[in-house]
Amino acid sequence: MKTKIFCDIADIEIIKKFNKKKLVKGFTTNPSLMRKAGAKDYKKYSREILKVCNKKPVSLEVFGDNYLEMKSQAMKINSWGKNIYVKIPIINSKGDFTGRLIKELNNNNVKLNITAVYSSAQTKKILKLINKKTKVIISIFAGRAGDSGKDPLPEIITSIKISKKFKNVEILWASVREPYNYLQANQIGCQLITIPPSIIEKIEKFGKSFDQLTRETVKAFLADSKKSKFKI
Repeated sequence: MKTKIFCDIADIEIIKKFNKKKLVKGFTTNPSLMRKAGAKDYKKYSREILKVCNKKPVSLEVFGDNYLEMKSQAMKINSWGKNIYVKIPIINSKGDFTGRLIKELNNNNVKLNITAVYSSAQTKKILKLINKKTKVIISIFAGRAGDSGKDPLPEIITSIKISKKFKNVEILWASVREPYNYLQANQIGCQLITIPPSIIEKIEKFGKSFDQLTRETVKAFLADSKKSKFKI
């Protein structure tokens, strides 16, 4: 498999566990995951994560909603470690494109993970602004697109195609919904995929035959019928 797996989690105890896995090449977080993990102090909690994972890439997201807030937060986050990718949403909550900030940070050698991307048109806008040296991840939210009835594959495939001349750019399949997404990402040549821990554990169990799956399914149905003492 050529697609690299990042673990999408902010829980420090889970990061400790998954940081030991060779399959996991890095970590991604966001404000929602940080809140779920119980973080109260964003800086302090982020530094705790970085103590655990100081060699693999870690994406930490800004949460400001305007240019000045985002830039200030981005520069502070970037100073916390050399393995950090600063996550910048492609727009703010008002719908304003964050292109100015993306360009400035990229030119200042800040590694970026540009998030909340859904279309190849958005990827194209990003590529027009960045250099060909500083590392950039473009995170395309495949699962959320699928949830809304839209096929994300054409957008990811086109994004991969148009970014090929940028050796410093990697396309990331985000918002995974099932283990098979990992195989799909690999089939289309997507460089990265970020996956929650529960799905990574399922991927580690890949390899069962259809016959095995059939037997396991039938056994499960039989066991439940016996537990319920069903009679006809």
